[in-house]
Amino acid sequence: MNKTEALARQQALVNQARAESRSLTPEEQAEFDRCQQIIDAAPADSTTPGAAEGQRGADPAAPDPIQQALANERQRTADITSLCRQVGMDADPFIRDGSDMNAVREAAVNFMIQHHGPVGARFTDHDQQQDFRQAASDALLMRSGFAVSSPTEEACQMQRLSLRDLAIECLAREGAGTTTELLRMSRDDLWEQLQRQFLSPTAAFPAILDNTIRKSIVQRYQSAPTTFQVWTTEGTLTDFKPSRDHEYLLGGAGEFLEVAEGGELKHDTLKTELLPQRKLSTYGRQFSMTREAFVNDDIGLITEMPGQYAAAAKRTINKQVYQILMTNPAIFDGAALFDAAHGNLMETGGAPGIDTMQAIMLKLLRQTDPFGESIMVQPRFVIVPVGYGFKMSQILESPQIDVEGIGSHTANALYQYRNTLQVVEEGTINVLAKGAALPWFMAGDPATGRSIQVDYLNGMKTPSIRRSQPAGRLGYVWDIWMDWGVSAVDWRGIAKNPGVSQ
Repeated sequence: MNKTEALARQQALVNQARAESRSLTPEEQAEFDRCQQIIDAAPADSTTPGAAEGQRGADPAAPDPIQQALANERQRTADITSLCRQVGMDADPFIRDGSDMNAVREAAVNFMIQHHGPVGARFTDHDQQQDFRQAASDALLMRSGFAVSSPTEEACQMQRLSLRDLAIECLAREGAGTTTELLRMSRDDLWEQLQRQFLSPTAAFPAILDNTIRKSIVQRYQSAPTTFQVWTTEGTLTDFKPSRDHEYLLGGAGEFLEVAEGGELKHDTLKTELLPQRKLSTYGRQFSMTREAFVNDDIGLITEMPGQYAAAAKRTINKQVYQILMTNPAIFDGAALFDAAHGNLMETGGAPGIDTMQAIMLKLLRQTDPFGESIMVQPRFVIVPVGYGFKMSQILESPQIDVEGIGSHTANALYQYRNTLQVVEEGTINVLAKGAALPWFMAGDPATGRSIQVDYLNGMKTPSIRRSQPAGRLGYVWDIWMDWGVSAVDWRGIAKNPGVSQ
């Protein structure tokens, strides 16, 4: 194909697209570019067919009308696309109908008036850009199998996008190039473009990844199978300093005294010589989306890995809570959490049953405050290792039982507690017991007696993330961390049966 044939073919492609009121297809655009390469490589005197035989061709100073028309069309398309992108309009209708720039500018002004703002104000928290980022984040999550509540139609359509496709869409929306230009770029070149956006607060692609990671963390953290949150209490600390003198034992205030007519109220001082101490610690990891992960379209590094770290954080809290129950450390008064002096430890271990249940319930009900007054801690949770769950259901759900010496069809005294006692079956107890006797516990209603408390920094109960850029690391890097503390705040809200080996 010579230069003249290449020009003719380009014109034919443009004419066909115009006749059908559309832009060039990717295949047509590729053919158009190949023709342009032939035109650019041809000698200046090869425009006419007779040039090769020494015939006089066209005046090299005069522009070829076909090539000039094509250049004008390319410039018109580029100008329209750029202006429409700035104001948020769709450029295709103006390109297809042959509109000149004056008509497009007039349409742009009307569009801005209609949408209440100049060019720089079109992207707000509730505009199309924000909706796009939200939809893209939901699409990544759905592609990884996460449940998304009420996904938009745009999110459903974007599920098919790879990370490369999503990056191209983001860059095109931000004016980094046309979609066609970006599609021609290699994955490495695209990655270089994205790396330059890493620390930009307005760039769409890293913001979409951040949002996706946060949603993954929350969903996986909430669904992690732990039990500590069922029966422990929850608190908040504002810093990492030990909290001594910020916590009071239940019943630390004196009793109300009768005031005679015309008498005076007597001043009372809280009994604070023994106070629990709470303290926070920070736990975290770092993960990254590398260039290799981007090239391989490995979205699991964005959706699955952060969620796994979040679940690991919750499991760590769970383990720390049950380690306190199993190791029975000394607490703020110098005695072990479960101790005869605290009146919350059964002397002889046994499996859950009618008698052992009654005995451990009495341990809670007989607790007193620092002044020796009864506080009647109400039994609320039965915390057992895996293997006792079925037995507990049988104990609490059977209206009648067999009693030796009395016979069958005897009323089950524990049946009345079936709606007030909640069974918490936890496998961590089995793991920490390491084959020894399996203890079980009864915890009281937190309103009448507390035991273990989990504190969070400023009430933040899910892990936090932050993008960072360590020196020498090729990729997007995130820190994930969480601040919490686990403390025994009172011994009177929990009792222990040492148990037996299963």
